[in-house]
Amino acid sequence: MTAPAQPGQPLADVDTPALIIDLDAFERNLQTMADLVAASGASLRAHSKTHKSPIIARKQMDLGAVGPCCQKVSEAEVMVDGGIDNVLVSNQVAGGAKLDRLADLRKRAWVGLCVDHVEGVAQASAAAVRAGVTLDALVEIDVGAGRCGVPPGAPAVDLAKAVDAADGLRFGGLQSYHGSAQHIRDFNERLGTADAAVAVTRETVQMLADAGLACDIVGGAGTGTFPAEAAGGVHNELQAGSYVFMDADYARNRGEDGSDFGPFEHALYVHARVMSVPAEDRVVVDAGHKACAIDSGNPVPAGLPGAEVTRISDEHSVIELGPANDRPGWGDTLLLIPGHCDPTVNLHDHYVCVRGLSTPDARVEDIWPVAARGKVF
Repeated sequence: MTAPAQPGQPLADVDTPALIIDLDAFERNLQTMADLVAASGASLRAHSKTHKSPIIARKQMDLGAVGPCCQKVSEAEVMVDGGIDNVLVSNQVAGGAKLDRLADLRKRAWVGLCVDHVEGVAQASAAAVRAGVTLDALVEIDVGAGRCGVPPGAPAVDLAKAVDAADGLRFGGLQSYHGSAQHIRDFNERLGTADAAVAVTRETVQMLADAGLACDIVGGAGTGTFPAEAAGGVHNELQAGSYVFMDADYARNRGEDGSDFGPFEHALYVHARVMSVPAEDRVVVDAGHKACAIDSGNPVPAGLPGAEVTRISDEHSVIELGPANDRPGWGDTLLLIPGHCDPTVNLHDHYVCVRGLSTPDARVEDIWPVAARGKVF
């Protein structure tokens, strides 16, 4: 499979469109999160659905993460094949074939999953028995997101008892993640929503303890809310993922004083080339929505204040230039900040890892495969 670049190349020579990691910003993001989590007393179980790379998962583990979490069995398989020995599928797994693969994976690594239905417990139990393994199962509770999960409190206790009684399963704790809270723009509203989720999680953990069921893992949190879960003293595994790269949508979140959301930097870009200059104030680049996911809005041109991607199609993005912008010419390259990093990563086969991205000497240092691209089953 041909990569769009080779180590040692100047950034300007990288073919387009290409997925770029700013290694300097990326490494600062990794270290910043590692320091914040270490200070909290919790552990990081960073989400691999963001990066889909055992290389990046290993770098996170080298800085203290216990392992990654995944959303799909096939993604977990890629992690284990890549040398990762501790993986949580932080999602429900439905279907015998998937569960058999997950149980087989348990023979090579610690693997857990989430459940929110008695039938899911029964199917996971049967798969574990067939494989001769024990799977840790976390009961997922709905803490306000309105997606997966049983209600907190008594329903969670009842399901945990079913897990505890099932052959081949071990009750491992709770999955408590409020996904829709991650992008609440106002700081106080965002953290207040997360605090409310922490409160019902705490109550459920206590009810489980009263029933004789201990939670080894209480997992959840994301890049937008992890300070609340870290401070709450209930979650012991924080599942933030997007912090490694950031994206234009996270940049719309506000910090405590109303300033830009922090403390992480943009580290992921799509490298694009101007292929048409139809007007003085408009250029067209060769990266459309096959190169940039648009579910959270169009990509944002980096380093061109006021410039805006106004139209995007399969292979083109139309950029309206602001009055103060430098005018990119035909064949020039520029960088786009993806609206949503996770699905953008899934559109590419390779990361082009660039050192000194913000300098005139920016060069390709390495090429990493997006190893779990397309692993959605």
